[in-house]
Amino acid sequence: MWLDDTLALLNVDFVQQSLIAAVLLGLLSGIIAPLIVLRNMSFSVHATSELALMGAAAALLFSFNVGIGAVLGAVVAAVVLGLLGLKNQDSTVGVVMSFGLGLSVLFIHLYPGNSRSAFSLLTGQIVGVRDTSVWILAGITALVVITLALVWRPLLFISADPVLATALGVNIRGYSLLFAVLVGLTASQSVQIVGALLVMALLITPGAAAIQVASSPLTIVVFSVVIAFVSAVGGLVLSLAPGLPVSVMVVSISFGIYLICRFVGWRKSRRTTRDDAAARRISAYRTQEN
Repeated sequence: MWLDDTLALLNVDFVQQSLIAAVLLGLLSGIIAPLIVLRNMSFSVHATSELALMGAAAALLFSFNVGIGAVLGAVVAAVVLGLLGLKNQDSTVGVVMSFGLGLSVLFIHLYPGNSRSAFSLLTGQIVGVRDTSVWILAGITALVVITLALVWRPLLFISADPVLATALGVNIRGYSLLFAVLVGLTASQSVQIVGALLVMALLITPGAAAIQVASSPLTIVVFSVVIAFVSAVGGLVLSLAPGLPVSVMVVSISFGIYLICRFVGWRKSRRTTRDDAAARRISAYRTQEN
């Protein structure tokens, strides 16, 4: 029964459109998530999502395109955090996040239309994504992927060893501001899909899970994209028949994958520790023989 209902719903036009959005979001968030985790920007992502929510809520209130409003709000947040958050980052992020959340509550409160539309900004609403939003998502995905491909090496270098990068004269502020804008663009799209409250499920969890089971940068990105894709698409498909919120299913899948990856990483670390201990014993035994 569940399978039949799901297959029937997958033939509906707006569901297929939502699937396209889920695929694009999986690719977009999966590529950028490892760098977010490596740069310890989890708190910043949450603040950016709050200002994306503010922009979307303002657009909803003034009858503008919600997707464009989310993009503008997220980019403003990214620029502010990029310029002011280099020092005392935690306090700066907290101030920006509380300001954005306060304005979001005001705009949602003043919105005279259907309360479901306003509430969906908090929890997401991938089912019913409009053509315009899909095209915006596709354009932003292409822009972010191409930009990351062009600046991947310096961004990875800065993220892994900022002290050495500074000593070598790398423009850390410029690259950090650029990356903050890319994060803002990605967060603005995630807000529409999973909502402002659960953005971290796609922008942080895939990267955090991939780092547990992979070591090389390329492998980590591949794992992260796969995890984000499975979470976004799987969450949508599993939520269709029972009529559950998509965001809840996305979060549940990504968290389950994260737990599995943590277990695999723990097993690998234990095996490595045992191998190292065995190698030391063998080396000591050979030393004694000699």
